[in-house]
Amino acid sequence: MHEAQRQRTCALLQARQIDAALFASPASITWLTGFAPPVQTGANPFAGAPPLVWWDGDRFTLIVVDGLASLAAPFADEADGGLVSYLGYTLTTPLNGAQHVRTLLQSLWADTARAQRVKRIGVESWALPAAASGILAASPLGGCAWVTIDGWLAPLRMVKSAEELAKLRDNFRLTDIAHAAARQAACVGAREIDVWLAAKAAVEKAAGCRVPMGNDCVVGYRTENIGGWPLDHALRPGDSLIVDLSTIQHGYWSDSCATYVAGEASARQQAIHAVVSEALAVGAGLLRPGAVAGEIDRRVREIIVDAGYPVYPHHTGHGVGVTGHEAPRLVPDSQEILTAGMVILLEPGVYFAGETGVRLEDAFLITEDGAVQLTTHDKSWAPVA
Repeated sequence: MHEAQRQRTCALLQARQIDAALFASPASITWLTGFAPPVQTGANPFAGAPPLVWWDGDRFTLIVVDGLASLAAPFADEADGGLVSYLGYTLTTPLNGAQHVRTLLQSLWADTARAQRVKRIGVESWALPAAASGILAASPLGGCAWVTIDGWLAPLRMVKSAEELAKLRDNFRLTDIAHAAARQAACVGAREIDVWLAAKAAVEKAAGCRVPMGNDCVVGYRTENIGGWPLDHALRPGDSLIVDLSTIQHGYWSDSCATYVAGEASARQQAIHAVVSEALAVGAGLLRPGAVAGEIDRRVREIIVDAGYPVYPHHTGHGVGVTGHEAPRLVPDSQEILTAGMVILLEPGVYFAGETGVRLEDAFLITEDGAVQLTTHDKSWAPVA
């Protein structure tokens, strides 16, 4: 699983003369192995560190606390380093996951030192837990240099493998289901949380399991109506409701947005919706290999401004994958170049604080000759009774 990602990582590290590496970023762990620990239950309370990956110059070893070993086992390729775990919960001795993970890492580092000459060890230092970072200075790999490799994998993650695209497509299928349920639930008298729970129930019924879900469900009359968690604000006749949905399945994220109206939309709301729809369509038409992210951002914003509306105070779009927001980012002045295999979200909007707001969002796969839309949820503005 995720063999293509590991091969690309090996090539990158070897090209930069890295002899071994410790990966600690949750995004890196999932991208390299496919494993993502359950997020709704939070971090394992007995773990000395989140999941880690040790690269010995050839093989990738997944490192988890024993309580996650059964979940992680299907994601560890025994021919490519496999899985090792350390003691977390114990009945007979004091709980000390930090010491157990330190001991395990020292053993792995010593094995690497005996097997090969190691001069430069890469480490994702920003995400490295104290349990591991505390022994860097006293590593058994005497005389080696620690090299910070924070962010090195991010450019590789922009172009998706076939395996990743299958996982992303499954997530986008779930968000389409969520929006169909949200559309039906967004009626006069319903609260933001009612709409959200309807969408979540539909997703989990379709998936057959618990599915973490984000991002926004906000009624237009909120003072901060660009985004936020659903609360008990009720929909009144003519109120708009922005529903921005992500699902997290297989360790990958989706993203999508539609805006619904309870009852009849006003002429002003209809005009705003039409302009945002146009901006989304124009942006979609600009997605192709070689396009510059900042230029797409500029053109989409121009649609909004030329129509006489305030420009939205957020990005025009972003990538998605093992996190909800990845490179490339469609923001002002970005010089990032789009490439076939990237998955891009576009999400223009118009907002009037305390009154109404409209945001629409679709996902696109960049292909050799343009882009293919991955989300199919209905963003039209038919009134909901």
